[in-house]
Amino acid sequence: MRKPLAAAFFALAIAGAGAAPATAAEAAPQGLGKVADAGSVTSAASGVITSVEQTLSGLTGSSAKAVDFAGTVALSNCSGSVVRMPDSEDNDPALVMTNGHCLDGGMPAPGEVRVDQTSSRTFGLLNASGSRVATLRAAKLAYGTMTDTDVAFYQLTTTYAQIKSSYGINALTLNDTHPVAGTAISIPSGYWKRIYSCDIDGFAHNLKEGDWTFKDSVRYTSACNTIGGTSGSPVVDEATGKVVAINNTGNEDGARCTVNNPCEVDANGEVTVRKGINYAQQTYQVPACFGADSKLDLSASGCTLPKP
Repeated sequence: MRKPLAAAFFALAIAGAGAAPATAAEAAPQGLGKVADAGSVTSAASGVITSVEQTLSGLTGSSAKAVDFAGTVALSNCSGSVVRMPDSEDNDPALVMTNGHCLDGGMPAPGEVRVDQTSSRTFGLLNASGSRVATLRAAKLAYGTMTDTDVAFYQLTTTYAQIKSSYGINALTLNDTHPVAGTAISIPSGYWKRIYSCDIDGFAHNLKEGDWTFKDSVRYTSACNTIGGTSGSPVVDEATGKVVAINNTGNEDGARCTVNNPCEVDANGEVTVRKGINYAQQTYQVPACFGADSKLDLSASGCTLPKP
């Protein structure tokens, strides 16, 4: 998992070393996914500052221009986005999607699934240019897990229609079909206000990271060198504008199957380590699990998300 920015600056100040997921250090003390890292933090911190300046000045590259920051959110330790299902209604309570390892209650253990837990967590809503225009608040954590996938959904106190009316921002729509290799994607990070662009390189049968295993993970081409703080960022198909996955981790220093160094395990048990390559978890299976009024129904037909 990737650690967030605060952790990177702290690690830089103490001349630390090592990398982690994309969430904040306090939320993921062991470091898992895309939370800011300690191992490659010196180069990462300087590179991030440059990248933020480039993004704000519109220099992120032509392939990223179709995707902006509208609907993304900044968490205290991660990135995220306001999302809706293909059949969501405007008056449904809005949902924010981020990683399971970004949860304010700490990372779920392998096999753990959290549903319908009280939460008042806040999220900074960004407009197209990356400016914060509002603070959204959760009514509850609807779902969160790091089993098979790495995803969490907070139900907000506001509806999609209220967000659109007040701020002129639409939610991002989750695609309900499996993505394909070669698809051009962009990854807008609300935490960093930076957009990464590359292609889907392929899929990992199993992605093992420490005690956690993720299934059918998206593997990026090397251009998407996501860093700590990008955890929970939506992965957007540039052709359709729909979300096909959620950014969550990468192999930082070439280690084998450890935290911050996930490895790919194929159907025959063969292990492949890809240093510097980053990954996401697919989201096409999510829409089947949410019904009217953004209500989670893990028993619904077609819902394959892990159950408690």
